[in-house]
Amino acid sequence: MLSRRTAVSTLAVPAFLRAQSRPNILWILGDDLGPQLGCYGHRLTTTPNIDRLANEGVRFTQCHTTAPVCSSSRSAFNVGMYQIATGTHHHRSHREKPYPLPAGARLITDRLREAGYFTANVTDIAPGVRGTGKTDFNFAPPGKPFDGTHWNQRAKGQPFFAQINFQAPHKGPAFAAARKQAKLVDPAKVELPPHHPDHPVVRDEWANYFDAVNLLDTQIGATLAALESDGLLDNTVIFHFGDNGRCLIRGKQWLYDAGTHIPLIVRYPGVLKKGLVREDPVTALDINAQTLAYAGLAFPKPYHGQPLFDSKPRPHVFTARDRCDITVDRIRAMRDSRYKLIRNFMPERPYTQFNNYIETSYPTLGVMKELHAAGKLDAAQSLFMAARKPDVELYDTKEDPHEIRNLAGDAKHAARRKSMTATLDRWLADVNDQGASGVYEP
Repeated sequence: MLSRRTAVSTLAVPAFLRAQSRPNILWILGDDLGPQLGCYGHRLTTTPNIDRLANEGVRFTQCHTTAPVCSSSRSAFNVGMYQIATGTHHHRSHREKPYPLPAGARLITDRLREAGYFTANVTDIAPGVRGTGKTDFNFAPPGKPFDGTHWNQRAKGQPFFAQINFQAPHKGPAFAAARKQAKLVDPAKVELPPHHPDHPVVRDEWANYFDAVNLLDTQIGATLAALESDGLLDNTVIFHFGDNGRCLIRGKQWLYDAGTHIPLIVRYPGVLKKGLVREDPVTALDINAQTLAYAGLAFPKPYHGQPLFDSKPRPHVFTARDRCDITVDRIRAMRDSRYKLIRNFMPERPYTQFNNYIETSYPTLGVMKELHAAGKLDAAQSLFMAARKPDVELYDTKEDPHEIRNLAGDAKHAARRKSMTATLDRWLADVNDQGASGVYEP
């Protein structure tokens, strides 16, 4: 694999010659995909194709997106900078007035194109299998973000960088299509987290999510078959990951692990050791960095990613949530390999403040509201219904993986809370958190 020193030295080589020796690179994304996969130990999903990638590559157990919602997350990992540093932190913002990225910040496709790569956002994969072509940036690219819609459109001998954006397991058409599969997940077998009530509607929503994950796996199988048919499977680096965490209550849009924890698998035949598992924290920004490293490019400044390989492991990762749709909030968090600290800058705004997408797409929320009104939720299930969020939350994710026992007020963890708060504050200052301005762009 390329070292950082090699990445810098190759810049003196003309772009076309430089590109000829670079590998093809493919990002395969699942919308709202958490690590509920067979290779991550999940027992109800059936994901042989994703499991194959893990068996033939490296699987990361602690990869987190920088935001718990698609447009903010994508605006970060496609650039390699935290969204709160580039002003792209509000979900679906800047649509009425196109917003340029600040100086020095650029799409990864622009950088790779200059290095001789053909860039594609692949839509047609196989009969009945299509990518969405999704970008969903909270900024206006200076030109076309991609050259084409398939790797086969490139010039002869030219390497490609491609993304395939699958809608599954996002809510909507993918959930409906998932229910048309021959084999469906039995809701009765779903193991619910303690913060969700045991109710038929809740079980059904979880089962439908798992069905949609299974649908994604069949689409990835078709993708691998297409690469193999084109003779590209063994000379293409594949990154498989999600754009944010799972689309269920207390997941997407929130900084609990369920909202930012995604699968990440990297397959590079002949370069990466097969079946390796990495347990150190990494961020989706590091996917950008590793892609640039494999393409032989130096890392720009400013920049927040670091390569997944040949780098000192990160001691922690940072995440941020800002306005989602019309719902205004500001939350920041940091997580090391075990502990998570969350700061709610607007604790007076409850988890259940109105959000049309959540209200209309998450049937579990309606059940929880009814049960809460009837006094039938237990303590863990009532957390999401609270009239006010805690100012600070601290969780031991090893002992409390569902993040329901807040240790912020525990004297035994006072030193840890102080240290993690200081680290979070330094990060916010270092990246010049644009979310602190109080401006909420349309």
